[in-house]
Amino acid sequence: MNTVYKAKLLQKRRWRIRKKVTGTAVRPRLCVKFSTKHIYAQAVNDEAGTTLVFLSSLEAGLRAKKLAANLAGAKELGAAFAAKAKAAGIVSVVFDRSGARYHGKVKQFADAAREGGLVF
Repeated sequence: MNTVYKAKLLQKRRWRIRKKVTGTAVRPRLCVKFSTKHIYAQAVNDEAGTTLVFLSSLEAGLRAKKLAANLAGAKELGAAFAAKAKAAGIVSVVFDRSGARYHGKVKQFADAAREGGLVF
C-alpha cells in the first residue's frame, strides 16, 4: 500500500474515535501516541482545549532509562503517567488510542495506567 494512503486511513480512524471520545476537566482524554522510537501520552481537556498532564519517553528521568516504543517501555511509561496524573489530581480518564488497535503496546500502556490507579 501507498504510504500516503495509509496515513489518510489512520487520520480517518483518529477522527472517528475523536467523535466519540471527548475529555472534560473532571474526566480528561488520555491520548497515547507511539512513534517508531518514542512514546507520548497526555491528558487533554477538550472543552477548554488545554493539556493537563504530558509525559513522554523524552523526559529527563525517563530518557536515562532508555525507554523504547515497545512493550516494556509502554508498561514503564503507563505507570509513570498514572503517578504524574494522580499527583495532578486526575483520577478518571477516557482512553484515546489515536487510531491504533487496542493490542500489544497500547494495551500494555493502558493496563499499566490502570494498575497505577487511573480509572477508565
